Amino acid sequence: MATDETATHFHSSRAPEPVGLYPHARRVGNLLFLSGVGPRQRGQKQVPGVALNADGSIQSYNFEQQCHAVFQNVRYILEEAGARWEDLVDVTVFLTNMKDDFPTYNRLYAEYFQRNQPCRTTVEVNCLPTPIAIELKCIAALSA
Repeated sequence: MATDETATHFHSSRAPEPVGLYPHARRVGNLLFLSGVGPRQRGQKQVPGVALNADGSIQSYNFEQQCHAVFQNVRYILEEAGARWEDLVDVTVFLTNMKDDFPTYNRLYAEYFQRNQPCRTTVEVNCLPTPIAIELKCIAALSA
């Protein structure tokens, strides 16, 4: 993990590269704010579970596969910034298809957050910056 001079910005070596000029996370006091995290994999153009048409539009996607990938990417960022999954206190979820994907998301979320239950807000958005169906925005509270 590389940090800047102030040691407040974190860039994960395992999470996907940001699609813009922003860090994976930033620590302010005992809070760790994660930038939006999607299911892309570091160093790969193809999104897990996504098939694209020739024009780059989404032909089909495996939402469950994307969920697992998003949770793994969040874990990578937390760990490299010195936090744990259990430190999450707030999760904002962006879905591109609430009607079809929310039941799957809710089921998987319950599995991943069985012991730690952060606050959660789920909203539907028209689209996300890359051909993905889910993105998470997280806040963790760190001890010391």
